[in-house]
Amino acid sequence: MTATAAATATPARRRTRTGGPGDRSGLLETLLGWTLVVVIAMFVTQIGLM
Repeated sequence: MTATAAATATPARRRTRTGGPGDRSGLLETLLGWTLVVVIAMFVTQIGLM
């Protein structure tokens, strides 16, 4: 890898959001996730699978 290629690849890697553990996307995503869990639990309970 040349110095020019390394210099252009580094800033792109810093800006890329992958959704991994280091990507802090905030409270909204957490609330939506827990809401989905509760809705699925209510659905499963209503149809009698538990």
